[in-house]
Amino acid sequence: MNLVGVITGAARGIGRGIALELAKLGFDLVINYRSRQEAANATAADCVAIGSGAGEGIRAETCAADISQAAARANLINFVREKFGRIDLLVNNAGMAPRQRSDILDTTEASFDELIAINLKGPYFLTQIAARWMLELKSELGAAYHPKIITISSVSAYAPSVNRGEYCISKAGLSMMTALFASRLADAGVNVYEIRPGLIETDMTSAVKEKYDDLIEKGLTPIKRWGQPEDVARAVSAIVQDLLPFSTGEVINVDGGFHLRRL
Repeated sequence: MNLVGVITGAARGIGRGIALELAKLGFDLVINYRSRQEAANATAADCVAIGSGAGEGIRAETCAADISQAAARANLINFVREKFGRIDLLVNNAGMAPRQRSDILDTTEASFDELIAINLKGPYFLTQIAARWMLELKSELGAAYHPKIITISSVSAYAPSVNRGEYCISKAGLSMMTALFASRLADAGVNVYEIRPGLIETDMTSAVKEKYDDLIEKGLTPIKRWGQPEDVARAVSAIVQDLLPFSTGEVINVDGGFHLRRL
C-alpha cells in the first residue's frame, strides 16, 4: 500500500513541485486547489505519469477546497478518507500574497482578514483535523505508522516588508503553529516541520522578478540565483524519507543563504 500525501495549493508553483517529487517516491496524492481546476488536473496527470515507475504506480486525485472555509477543510479531509482511507503526510502549502501591496499605514482590514484566513487560519485548523485523524490511525496501525506534517512558510516570517505587513504576520504565525503542533504531537510520534523558502521563481513572484534579479546579483543571497520549486520539494523529500527522524519543530531554510547575517 502506498503512503498518502495531501498537498494544499498544489496546482502550480511550489505545491506542484512538491507533488511531482512525492510522485517519484511512490506516494498516492491528493492535489488540493481552490480555483485552478485545469492546472490541478495537469499536475495530477503528470504525477501519475512520473509515479508509473514506482512499484505498482500511484494514484493522484484532485480536490477543490478553499481552506479558509471550515466546511471546505472538513470536505477535503473527508475526501481523503473516502478515496484512500489514510493520511501519512499533510503539506500546508496554499497561500496568497496581498492583492495590492500597501504601506502598513494604509493596509485595509479586508486585506488583512483575507491573508490571515487563507495563510494562517486555514492551515491551523486543517492541521488540527488532520492531526486528530493521524492520532486515530496511530492507535490502529501502531509503530509502523510514521505520519508527518510540513508547513511551507517564508523568509517573510522574520524579514519585514512594510508594504505587505499582513503577509509577513501570516507567515510568522505559521512558525509558531509549527512549534505548537510539534510540541503537542511529539509523544504520539507525529513529527512536524517548517520549510522556509526564500525567493522562489513562481507565478506569485513574477511581478517582482526584475527587482530581485538585480538584488540577487548584488549579493542579497550568498547563492546567487532564484530558488526553484524543486528546491523546496527536495527538502520535503528528505523529511518524508525519514532522513530527519530525531527532529521535530525544525525550521529548514531553503533560501540561498538569505537568513545568514553577514558583515
